Amino acid sequence: MRHHGHMVIARQSGLLPSRYDMTRADLEALLAGEPRYRIDQVWRGLHERGQDPAAMTDLPLALREQLEEALPPALHPALERESDGGETVKWSWSLGDGNRVETVLMRYRDRVTVCISSQAGCGMGCVFCATGQGGLTRQLTTGEIVEQVIRARRRAEPRRLGNVVFMGMGEPMANYARVWAAVERLHGDVGISARKITISTVGLVPGIRKLASETLPVNLAVSLHAANDELRTRLVPPNRRYPLAVLLQACREYVQLSGRRLSFEWALIAGVNDRSSDAGELAAAALPLHAHVNLIPLNPTPGYLARGTPAAGVRAFRDRLLALGVNATIRDNRGTDIDAACGQLAARTAGPATPTGETP
Repeated sequence: MRHHGHMVIARQSGLLPSRYDMTRADLEALLAGEPRYRIDQVWRGLHERGQDPAAMTDLPLALREQLEEALPPALHPALERESDGGETVKWSWSLGDGNRVETVLMRYRDRVTVCISSQAGCGMGCVFCATGQGGLTRQLTTGEIVEQVIRARRRAEPRRLGNVVFMGMGEPMANYARVWAAVERLHGDVGISARKITISTVGLVPGIRKLASETLPVNLAVSLHAANDELRTRLVPPNRRYPLAVLLQACREYVQLSGRRLSFEWALIAGVNDRSSDAGELAAAALPLHAHVNLIPLNPTPGYLARGTPAAGVRAFRDRLLALGVNATIRDNRGTDIDAACGQLAARTAGPATPTGETP
């Protein structure tokens, strides 16, 4: 590295630039004076191979050392827990400003999926969500989002990480520009197929409409949880601003413009949204859109006293939907014993802490 040049890095106040917040142009500026093939080596090493600079043995040692210092990671392990015989791994990461976010790696028989966060905290206020109970702290940067996938992919080896879901902490549509920049980086540089990337939302209509016009064919999952306005507003406060009629119209536009399958997420809460009448309302919303329904047994959440629907009730609700003609499946409830519900592990480890990397 002959000189550092001038790096123009999108950063948030008080944060050091992280290695995945570097754009290709930033890297070229950082490596000004180095031959182009060196820039290619570093870029591919970071994204295609997911390497730390120190591990890039195709670079001279002095350059590796300088890059390691100039390009620090954004994520520092505060807590790591395993469940399901090691098939599920959940991290609570400490960011440069002390905030905590979560990432969950899930290995299934036929696929490996990572669930990533898009915000530190969440401002949507969904009553059954541990993250929503804590409120929003700040947006994640593009680099902080991308690095979650890189870390999880490394842990998944030798199996190939093929699926990315934006279903961790935060509302992706409320951080749209950085989330979409991360999607483009994951697809174009990391090598994750756009068709294997799913963006979840509680129903922020402007984001849904924007997503419908994008060229990359990512998937949309809408966290519905109720199909009448009175109940949905109680469970999902943004329904006040974007009631069901408006939300479902945006979903219709998404399906028509994108040609992609839409899915509805439905966390089953005992005696609240698991009745036969709820299934009927859900079917009425899902059938015209040919939407797939993912039923989620509610994880226990401190601060919300209602309980998840028992397993037999979850199966009965699914069977009712199937009888009504809805394509519905029950999501495998992974990692309940390791605080796998969104926000639980970060809440447990909240506050400044020395990264430990411990696995209880």
